[in-house]
Amino acid sequence: MSFHSASVAIVHLALLGIGVWLIVIDARTHRLPNRIVLPTLGALVLLVLIEAIATGAADRMLRSLLGALALGAFYAVMHLASKQGMGGGDVKLAAVIGLVLAWHGWQTLVLGAAAAFLLGALYALVLMLLRRADRSTRIAFGPWMIIGAALAIALTRYTGLW
Repeated sequence: MSFHSASVAIVHLALLGIGVWLIVIDARTHRLPNRIVLPTLGALVLLVLIEAIATGAADRMLRSLLGALALGAFYAVMHLASKQGMGGGDVKLAAVIGLVLAWHGWQTLVLGAAAAFLLGALYALVLMLLRRADRSTRIAFGPWMIIGAALAIALTRYTGLW
């Protein structure tokens, strides 16, 4: 295993830990704390820059930064369009997820973003069918963003199915 591969594995394990932490927090409180999300974003930007310098993969760095900007902007538009919809924490988490998914490729970004909405919608439908929620029930979306991103990475990077 090369140094780069080991580094990628370590970063993914760290992100998995942070993701689980954020899932628990958001499910309980409907908040994605800045004290976790913003340092994660900063550290990831720094890692992507270091990787670009070390490997000469400036194209991957640019794609990652554009992915963070694109997914963050998409969520920001949804946040501004609906006071009861996406929260500010979701917007910041979208930048983190966009950066990570785009690092893997545009296909991974699109798959992860779509998976979040599909999983969140399925969860909401199940709750409504069980009469545990209605159209006005607030549902934490951060967990679905994180799970969708993890599934997209697994499908595109580790299984070769996509």
